[in-house]
Amino acid sequence: MAPRAPQLYSSLRGFVLGAFAYLLRELDDGANLPVAFVEHEHGAGPVLYEYRPLVRSFVEERVPQLRGRDDAIIALEELQREPAAAIFARAHVGRKPSEDEALFRTILVGLLVSTAEACGGFDWDDDAFDRTYAELERSLYGERRTYAAIAPLVGLSMSAQFELAPGLRARPVADGELARHWPEAASMMPKDFGRETDRFCVLELRAALGADEDPPDAPAEIADAVSAIRLATAAPLSAGPVLFETLDGRPFGIRPVLPIAATQPPGEATRLDSFRGALAGELLLRLTLADADIALAEALDRWELSLFQQEPFRSEQLRATFAAALGDTWPLRAAVLLESDPTERSLMHADLTNLAGGNDCTHAVADAARCVLVATLQHGDRCALLRELDEALLGVRDRHGLRVAV
Repeated sequence: MAPRAPQLYSSLRGFVLGAFAYLLRELDDGANLPVAFVEHEHGAGPVLYEYRPLVRSFVEERVPQLRGRDDAIIALEELQREPAAAIFARAHVGRKPSEDEALFRTILVGLLVSTAEACGGFDWDDDAFDRTYAELERSLYGERRTYAAIAPLVGLSMSAQFELAPGLRARPVADGELARHWPEAASMMPKDFGRETDRFCVLELRAALGADEDPPDAPAEIADAVSAIRLATAAPLSAGPVLFETLDGRPFGIRPVLPIAATQPPGEATRLDSFRGALAGELLLRLTLADADIALAEALDRWELSLFQQEPFRSEQLRATFAAALGDTWPLRAAVLLESDPTERSLMHADLTNLAGGNDCTHAVADAARCVLVATLQHGDRCALLRELDEALLGVRDRHGLRVAV
């Protein structure tokens, strides 16, 4: 198929050809092209192995030299005549870098790397370049772009995918899906990822972007999803340590996951079933309540920090969690909220009173803090919930009339 912009095609082809010649000279002068040892598992079949050249890292190390070449300057001048190119570059790297730098790194370097990966190195192939350029044109002149970010998950297993929110899902990882774009991905994964049942899942964020729309804040959205799943399952869950981004199916970037989500707390791995998957989705939607409720935000932060701490600091964080969520009378309110049976309620109150008195928390009390937060988020109005709990304590309201589902 003939290119839509013949002059742009010619200038970009000249840049990539010149870059191939320069990089081949580098190899001839003794530079080493690193390779990745990629493992492919196929169910019960044999494990296959493949050596893949890490052309991206090789090219990135030589960006300053490539940037100063005449063919790069000519290609940039041609790109600057294309309004769609500037929009495409801004969608990739935001609005901070200069236009030339954005165009060079996102379009020229991206095209060079994609062509080299299609060629398996720096031996030129016309068909490989034409296919790669055609993909660029479709992305460049399209009215919509497809963004995706994928983060590995640890501490959780599942047999099917779960839609947590529009465009955000948890699912089993597909064989080789990350290595296809990033041969070096295996070195950035958690230990034994893809081999253990609780290290075989990912969080995937997808978004359709308008021509002038910036990508979403993937690290923040992934971190919120991790918090919601931790609340729903009590799983020792973590994501990352990095997430992998694509734009229109092409490598876009690798970014760190926020530390609170990337750190794995201690505990036994948990399975995400349909009930808890639906609960995680509901909680993820309701986490936005904390934006307008400082006390709820404090309770959520304290609880999540408690997951990583030892005694006596864990109990101190949990006392702060209960107090922020339920106020000064939290032992009474939490017992009424979580237990309907009078005997169990009395035992729960005794355990919570011990915690309030300075004793270390038990496992049941630590989980009670999680359940309080789940119930508070499900209710939807923390202040109204406190009034209802006080009415139940005074006998004005039946405890079973509380509008929560614990």
